[in-house]
Amino acid sequence: MKKFRSVDDLVNQLKPVNPVYCIRKESVRKASKFFQKSFSGRILYAVKTNPNPEIIKTVIDSGITNFDIASIPEIKIVKNIDPGAKCYYMNTVKSRENIKEAYFNYGVKVFSLDTKDELIKIIESTNQAKNLELFVRVSVSNEHAEIDLSKKFGAANAEAAGLLRLAKQYSKKIGLSFHVGSQCMHPISYTKGIEEVGNIIKKTKIVPDYINIGGGFPTIYPDLIPQPMENYFEEIKKNIKKLKLNKQPELFCEPGRAIVAESGSTIVKVVLRKKQKLFINDGTYGSLFDGGVPNIVYPSRLITNGRIISKKMTAFDFYGPTCDSMDYMKGPFILPNNVKENDYIELGQLGAYGLTFRTKFNGFYSDEIYEVEDAPIMTMYDKENKKSFLVA
Repeated sequence: MKKFRSVDDLVNQLKPVNPVYCIRKESVRKASKFFQKSFSGRILYAVKTNPNPEIIKTVIDSGITNFDIASIPEIKIVKNIDPGAKCYYMNTVKSRENIKEAYFNYGVKVFSLDTKDELIKIIESTNQAKNLELFVRVSVSNEHAEIDLSKKFGAANAEAAGLLRLAKQYSKKIGLSFHVGSQCMHPISYTKGIEEVGNIIKKTKIVPDYINIGGGFPTIYPDLIPQPMENYFEEIKKNIKKLKLNKQPELFCEPGRAIVAESGSTIVKVVLRKKQKLFINDGTYGSLFDGGVPNIVYPSRLITNGRIISKKMTAFDFYGPTCDSMDYMKGPFILPNNVKENDYIELGQLGAYGLTFRTKFNGFYSDEIYEVEDAPIMTMYDKENKKSFLVA
């Protein structure tokens, strides 16, 4: 992968016609190290957020060798890079064929479920294996999350209690898990999740070997400034203690966005300006999906190439290159007022899901990926990697 000192150097040298995606490995390393220092448990990187091989290699080199996977292709990506890495099949709905392949071909022994039918599939597809580690996923409130996952996944309290009793009969080790939703903006969500887990433990008298608090750890965007990450870890630690269990379960978490969001950015080119609307060469069918559907506002920066820019800042909205009017990002994206055709704009915080959601709709697709060494536009992690902080 070709490397540039900065995004500006990249633009000056390549003058790209197509959108360009940039990877910052140092950003991944900082976030990974911060989680390892701050979270007292096992960290599973959520592969779905960014499965690029260079990202996976950097995560592994940083010391994280456990992975939350949702499919066979994700397992293959991880195992091709590090055959010794451990994969955890935390997608609660899987086909029998995929369960069988994961178990027999890739040695995956950890599976998540939220229904009795899924438990039966796992047991039968592994030929009643005796070395399974099963997690029952509990439905919890996602009220503080930007993206709600509770409607699709998780068993209600009463059902989860029954599933835990049943799964324990077929599991070498048993776990309870929950997910507070993506981009969780308040640590109290983890309190509510842990309390729900505590209620199930009291009801069943079963102390699990593992408690998986899932993902949801946030990153920073111009309009979404979360509390420092330390507050989340303190909230989790405090409420795990409140369970007052005789045997302390091992804690798991599944960060994705918080590990890689800052590491990625996309360089787009302005194709046309219509007053405060900018038509750019990437969009919601490309790396900017989150800017359209959940309406995440990416940090934006005009790459000046030495020209004089206006001190007056203006709120713009973006349209992507396809013929679909849904290819629209409301923003607002704050840029100098004199932005014009052929200008380049860097959009940040695209390390999470930027690469994952790309399509080839209308033939617009770019796979130009380079490494850059400059700092991200926004960050939650300081240079010494000792504590998180916010920079707007």
